[in-house]
Amino acid sequence: MIKVLLVGCSGKMGKVILACSEKLDTLEITAGVDRKEDTSLKFPIFKSIDDCNLPVDVILDFSRPDSLDGILEFASSKKVPVVLCTTGYSEEQIEKIRLFSEQNAIFRSANMSIGINVINNLLKNISSLLYEDFDIEIIERHHNQKVDAPSGTALLLGDTIKEAIKENTNYVHGRNGNHKREHSEIGVHAIRGGSIVGEHEIIFAGEGEVIELKHTALSREVFAVGALKACLFMAKQKAGLYNMDDVLNL
Repeated sequence: MIKVLLVGCSGKMGKVILACSEKLDTLEITAGVDRKEDTSLKFPIFKSIDDCNLPVDVILDFSRPDSLDGILEFASSKKVPVVLCTTGYSEEQIEKIRLFSEQNAIFRSANMSIGINVINNLLKNISSLLYEDFDIEIIERHHNQKVDAPSGTALLLGDTIKEAIKENTNYVHGRNGNHKREHSEIGVHAIRGGSIVGEHEIIFAGEGEVIELKHTALSREVFAVGALKACLFMAKQKAGLYNMDDVLNL
């Protein structure tokens, strides 16, 4: 049985993670970290990860970017793999994660959904083929409580497209002013409203035809399932930086 320390256990995703984990007989949440107390949870909750004195096999993080330093320090001292599901990291933090991976096992993905990661792999194969004759736009929609924009997933998809295309391309976030669209632009548009769990749409618009790839998350459970798969995978990995491609063997 793999023992998981869940950072952000009292949040919405934390509750979904717990519910999904209870269906598994290979993994369990044995401790949590959260500033908010929650007496409904059946495991010990620590306000700081440094206070955790229980043995764990994997750290699963669904909190905020400002928790990163504490998680990495704790994981390094305990030699425990880390699964990062938080988005909105700065370039400096991403570099810290890369350096950490040289000596420790760590997983990072902007989106834990299996469907999104399949679409991301499709983009690796089709973007360079379509670019010459198609304009590319990305539209993402999320609930009104999401802090970062554009979403980490939109940037994941956009970066995949940019890496697949040999020519230089650039992001345009939203559109204003009086000028026509340049072909080298990849439009990225963020919509925030209501309780939208998450929608991502990639549009390839050509002369007389349009190709659209769209993923809609109907519940947070799709992210929880992917996160728990990542925990099972990471529990037996050596030092390195991993993502959902490794988990799904894509």
